[in-house]
Amino acid sequence: MYKIGVNMKRYAEKILREWYDSPRRKPLVIRGARQVGKSTLVRQFAGEQKLELIEINLERHPQMDAVFATLDVNRILQEIEGLTDKSVGKAESLLFLDEIQAAPHALQALRYLFEERPQLAVVAAGSLLEFLLAEKSFSMPVGRIEYLHIGPMSFEEFILELDPRLMSHLVDYDASAAIPTTAHARLLHRQREYMLVGGMPEAVLAFAQGQGFSEVADVHRSIVDTYRDDFSKYASRRALSRLQTLFDHVPRSVGQKTKYSNISREETARELRSAVEMLGNARIVSRVVHSHCSGLPLNAEIDPSTYKLLFLDVGLLNHAIGLDWLSISSLDDRSLVNEGAMAEQYVGQHLLYREGGRAVPQLNYWLRERRVNNAEVDYVISRGDRIVPIEVKAGKSGTLRSMQQFVIIKNIKLGVRFDLNPPSFQHVHHYVGTENEVEFDLLSLPFYLVGQLHRLIDQYRSGEFASPSDSSSAE
Repeated sequence: MYKIGVNMKRYAEKILREWYDSPRRKPLVIRGARQVGKSTLVRQFAGEQKLELIEINLERHPQMDAVFATLDVNRILQEIEGLTDKSVGKAESLLFLDEIQAAPHALQALRYLFEERPQLAVVAAGSLLEFLLAEKSFSMPVGRIEYLHIGPMSFEEFILELDPRLMSHLVDYDASAAIPTTAHARLLHRQREYMLVGGMPEAVLAFAQGQGFSEVADVHRSIVDTYRDDFSKYASRRALSRLQTLFDHVPRSVGQKTKYSNISREETARELRSAVEMLGNARIVSRVVHSHCSGLPLNAEIDPSTYKLLFLDVGLLNHAIGLDWLSISSLDDRSLVNEGAMAEQYVGQHLLYREGGRAVPQLNYWLRERRVNNAEVDYVISRGDRIVPIEVKAGKSGTLRSMQQFVIIKNIKLGVRFDLNPPSFQHVHHYVGTENEVEFDLLSLPFYLVGQLHRLIDQYRSGEFASPSDSSSAE
């Protein structure tokens, strides 16, 4: 196992700093899948802020659940001090309750820690916390805790670790300037590496240490084995094979509308829905739900029965379907993004955590199913009062017929396309068929700029973009 180094920067550290400095600080609960770096994030934050970390792993001390159940703050803190041999409540200290799902009453006790010890900085985390939160009988300390959602490391965090000199081309980019050709080529190469390595911190560290792609594959294998072992923790024996079937199916079906008959013909739709919910609660898969997208919020018009599934991480996805660096590096551009729907997974996992971890990860797409002229927009997001369709295109070319239909029906002014080309900004104006006129602004971005999407949309909304070039087609 690789020990995650203190130099692995996560953007979530900024949110932790804001939380810690807030005058109305509440206990913070970090939510996310196993091995995305929740515990490491807290330890690195405490170290960099020079805070005394008082950490207790509740999986190792299951007897603490009965102590938390008393809701007696004095007793709870005395027991923690006895276990850690540290004084709780001193200035410049941080209490960290790890694997909090192992002591369910600890989550309830956070309310009383907040009310009776408001000066105490408390962080909690747990890999299977979603199952605890899903229990209807569980009384949540509503209004007394805050949440931080984290997923795999982003491409920009990957760049910070591997090639920080490239960061300026990402964070400083705006539509009025071009990215140098050499920088574009280097970023595309790093992005292709990210497709294989992914964003699981242990895999990124192995790659950054020069261990090679075979060692990265070993890390992926270990993580996948851990997830498989976890199934027994939140599923009955009967459901284990169902979860395994779904776990194997999702990497091969990313970008496709979920049809239960394609997952298994031996299980009922109800049983498979339950399996999807379980893996979703574990944050191993995420649903991308169809929305009619006629207004805001987008989730107000969803069809919950129509959705696609994303896997947790593109590196784990490629490991699951058997791709290695030799196969990925030898693929041409079009094959690269089509193989296993890597590009859609890559963009999707970044969009899920686009609000920096403060918002619940959720994502929508748009689908129109007819006998002829079906249309599907890969992702649809909102920013302020704007609804923005997003298309993920194969290689360096591809039409935007579905986006054009969406623009006509929904009267949208801005669309976004991700592909392998250098960035561009153009005004599209032409006719679809003989009657429908299409006119909108198209922001085309290379995949490596996905982390800057919301900043660029805000610049567009505020009128900071240069005038787009004219185009008679959206090819």
